[in-house]
Amino acid sequence: MEGKRPTPILFIFFFLLFLSGSFAMAVKKRNQLKPCKNLLLYFHDIIYNGKNAANSTSAIVGAPAWGNRTILAGHSHFGDMVVFDDPITLDNNLHSKPVGRAQGFYFYDRKEIFTAWFAFSFVLNSTDYKGTINFAGADPLMNKTRDISVIGGTGDFFMTRGIATVSTDSFEGDVYFRLRLDIKLYECY
Repeated sequence: MEGKRPTPILFIFFFLLFLSGSFAMAVKKRNQLKPCKNLLLYFHDIIYNGKNAANSTSAIVGAPAWGNRTILAGHSHFGDMVVFDDPITLDNNLHSKPVGRAQGFYFYDRKEIFTAWFAFSFVLNSTDYKGTINFAGADPLMNKTRDISVIGGTGDFFMTRGIATVSTDSFEGDVYFRLRLDIKLYECY
């Protein structure tokens, strides 16, 4: 039995080993893709506080038992739920021409620190973009930047996926805040 040639099984084993290494490299390369579209947008939230009905863009629709629906609840606003229809601008100026509306809700979900959970859509209707981009995710407000998932869209953003890096650009007490969203889309059709 000396000088026996390698069996075809051994050849098949090494061939499959080679293919699995190639597949792992392809998956790694796919994970390093560059975004197919980048957008930088701002949205401006003015919470109704009982005095600013003329220019408010959001309202408290749910409050904990100890709170009310005009002023955010105590220390971390735990239990408050807010719906909004906020202007979206290309810069951080509230009075710039809006390119669309941010529509959705957020609720404060921790007693110890400021943190919220968002679900909203950017409804864009400008010369550059028409359609929606849908977002959802946790927003740990005390972090300088946080990521929220882009979970779909319509129109120019049909079935898009990606990440929006959110930062609080400005805030004025419990009445106004402006968020900066650096949106990176990785699936564009």
